[in-house]
Amino acid sequence: MVRKALGGQVTPEADEDATGTLAEQLFHMLTEAILQGELAPGSKISEPMLAQRYGVSRGPLREALHRLQERRLIVRTANHGARVVQPTPEMLAGIFTVREALEGLAAREAATRMTDDEISALAACVRRHESELQEWVDGRHNALGKADEDFHFRIAQASRNPLLIELLCHQLYPLLRLYRSRNDNRTLRQRALVEHQRVLGALVDRDPQLAELTMQRHIASARTRRTLALGASVTSEDDR
Repeated sequence: MVRKALGGQVTPEADEDATGTLAEQLFHMLTEAILQGELAPGSKISEPMLAQRYGVSRGPLREALHRLQERRLIVRTANHGARVVQPTPEMLAGIFTVREALEGLAAREAATRMTDDEISALAACVRRHESELQEWVDGRHNALGKADEDFHFRIAQASRNPLLIELLCHQLYPLLRLYRSRNDNRTLRQRALVEHQRVLGALVDRDPQLAELTMQRHIASARTRRTLALGASVTSEDDR
């Protein structure tokens, strides 16, 4: 068992070989550091610095970094070493192309497999999304995107398809959250809310075809919005 110590460090309990668990905890902590912007996109990964920051040895740290590389949150090159991934329009297009197919399928399967309690919880996510929009503060870091994240996570999980859950929840969604940290705004979220309400309506009606169609349209629309927002963000950075 490992516990997070003060200052962001993690420490294994005595007389226990916690290397595997420590690497797991480091993986999650580093993932959040990347998604929250503490480790900036494109920044170099320094193993000595991270080992000192988290108070760990190189073994579990390297295992955690290897997992981050598998999840495409960091990249390694021969001349530059390991760096936090830098979101690009090409990367965004790839994510959304796969999402459109997989999330449409997840919505189709969830339409006939969700329990009444799960649909009620999903409706609560949409209401929370609406409430958070009313309290929106421009310029605030919104990488977590809890309302939107919970909405998509819940539908993927309600598909009861382990492969879909792995691909969407663990492979694609962390990458997607990188984009929210860079170019999120009220307009993007307001449109997403309307589209979420349509998907929810199809799920409430237990209509697999409509659920798949509305989800695919939502993802396609989100792809267009995110691409434009990313382009505007890059242009703004270039003008600095």
